Amino acid sequence: MIQDLYLQSYDYTLPQERIATYPASPRESAKLLVYDRKKDLITHSDFFHFYDFLPKDYLVILNDTKVIKARMYGNKLKEDKSLGGRVEVLYHRHLSDERFLVQIRGKVKPHTLIILDEDFSLEVVALLENGFREVRFFTQGKIATLSEVLEKFEKIGHIPLPPYIKREDERLDESEYQSVFAKNLGAVAAPTASLHFSDISYLKSHYSHCFVTLHVGAGTFLSVESEEITEHKIHTESFEVSKEAWEKIASAKHTLCIGTTSARVVEYLYQNPPKFEGEIYQGECDLFLHPLNPPKKLDSLLTNFHLPKSTLIMLVSSLVGREKCLELYSEAIKHNYRFYSYGDGMLIL
Repeated sequence: MIQDLYLQSYDYTLPQERIATYPASPRESAKLLVYDRKKDLITHSDFFHFYDFLPKDYLVILNDTKVIKARMYGNKLKEDKSLGGRVEVLYHRHLSDERFLVQIRGKVKPHTLIILDEDFSLEVVALLENGFREVRFFTQGKIATLSEVLEKFEKIGHIPLPPYIKREDERLDESEYQSVFAKNLGAVAAPTASLHFSDISYLKSHYSHCFVTLHVGAGTFLSVESEEITEHKIHTESFEVSKEAWEKIASAKHTLCIGTTSARVVEYLYQNPPKFEGEIYQGECDLFLHPLNPPKKLDSLLTNFHLPKSTLIMLVSSLVGREKCLELYSEAIKHNYRFYSYGDGMLIL
């Protein structure tokens, strides 16, 4: 339909009180809306009963990225070497041996120096579009490597809660804003559908499964600005997949992706088959799924409820159609579901 092309067609109104600011406890107590596409049937349940709905012949694909304590605070260094204005730095990704991509809240220009800790600082190298900054980090007076930067953020950084959670990060977020199977450090946002599981031993023992890694970047929170969604240039995120996992994905008759991040990897790989030179394939995912570019491999999806007019609600719409997606969201609001990162979930079969 022509409406599928326009950004405004993916809007909906969410009452402020429906935004989850803390996780469900226990995790499985979160609500689960199940939508069976073949029967056009909605069932209201919870994550304690998740496996009751999941067919045994599905390959389950999970994203094992691990969230960095990517938010850090510092002060600009003035010309007289005294400390100036306070700034907030949000780590985004590694670019090259010495260069990193960050967002900085506070006015900066090239060559601005920011002191983050007594032996840790950064220099602004370039100002990029969309508010991103290219920087170099220094530790003990020397240019810092990727491992040194990540180690420092883990020691003194903060969990990067999304901007719609209007509170400071707390100790509980260090564990709750992380999947129980998180392994590979590199994300600045959690793959939130994974947060509903406090244990996956049943999944491992009863379902064929595999892991991929997609490091969720800060770009996931960038709004779509173009009136026509096909003109939007989606953010790029680093991923890796093992040869064993890819062989499972390629041969699977039915796939269920836990979260939109694993869904993007699966579809990107299916449309751009990897050529392995070893056991691991690494790449950059820039796939934008929406009703005008629907998935070809993905059968089913477990996902949270996403922001209006976001690329993620468009991804969900690519599976069920835009009108049905908005209908499901309206149903969730009507039944007091909690939305966004710490909110409830939806299983699309």
